[in-house]
Amino acid sequence: MTLMAERPVMSGTEPRSSFEELLDLLDELRVPDGYKAEITRGSIVVSPWSKAYYYDVLESVCDQLRPYLPAEHRISGNPFLFVFPGSECAYGPDIHAAHRSVSRHTSNRLDGEALSFVAELTSPSTREDDLTGKVEVYAKADVPIYLVLDMQKEQAIVYSSPGANGYEARFSKPFGEKLCIPDPFGCALDTTGFQAPDHEEGD
Repeated sequence: MTLMAERPVMSGTEPRSSFEELLDLLDELRVPDGYKAEITRGSIVVSPWSKAYYYDVLESVCDQLRPYLPAEHRISGNPFLFVFPGSECAYGPDIHAAHRSVSRHTSNRLDGEALSFVAELTSPSTREDDLTGKVEVYAKADVPIYLVLDMQKEQAIVYSSPGANGYEARFSKPFGEKLCIPDPFGCALDTTGFQAPDHEEGD
C-alpha cells in the first residue's frame, strides 16, 4: 500500500493490499483538516481541499445542469465516495449526478457505475489524474458524461460516449464560452466566471 499526497510520502514495502482492505483502511484513516482521500489503483491518495472560488464554479455547474437531469436523478457537490472495483479506484468527485436509488443503503460506499455525470475541478496535485487516470476509470464504468474543469489552464473539457476503448468524444472550450453537454443532458454549460479572481481576498 502507498499513501500519497502531492508526491508519494511512504512507499509500500508490505505486500500489496486488496481493494477491500484499502477501502477499510480509508474508513479508518484520519485525514488532516483541509484534505480528502481517494483510492487510485492500489494507492491511497491524499490531496488538499479546493480553493475558495471553486465553490462558486461548483454551484454554477450544479445550478445549470439541474433542470436537465434525467428523471429521478439528482446532482450534488457534497462529498461522497464512489467505488470502482474493476479499476481498484474509489473517488470523491467534486460534482456527481446519479439516480436517487444509489443512496438507498447505509454504506458510505456508493456504486460508481450508477453515475450519470461526473465533474472534477483540477488542482496542481490532482490535475494529472483528472486528465488521465480518471478518464479511463469513468469510461470503463460507463459514466455517460465526464467534465473536467481545468482550473490551471482555464478550459472546460467534456468527455462522452464511453465505449470499449474509452470515451469516443472529447470537446473543449476556454473559460468564458459555452460548452455543449451531450445527452442524457443535452444542454449548454456557460463557463463565464469560472476563472480565478484577479486578486486574493485582503490584497
